[in-house]
Amino acid sequence: MDLNQLYFDHQLLLMRRPAAGHARRGGAAARLVARRIGRFQRTLGAAGATGWEALAISPCPLTA
Repeated sequence: MDLNQLYFDHQLLLMRRPAAGHARRGGAAARLVARRIGRFQRTLGAAGATGWEALAISPCPLTA
């Protein structure tokens, strides 16, 4: 798994969802990628893992 690719995918999902008009579905996909990033970082012992894991469980303010 390439962490940079996950970051890229997450950013694309966040940028594309308002334009696509599918905020809920796009938000869910972004949370799924955030969860994968959090898991990856946790295996590395990275302190940033908790932030990504929090994004994975909370709705993004852009979807509200």
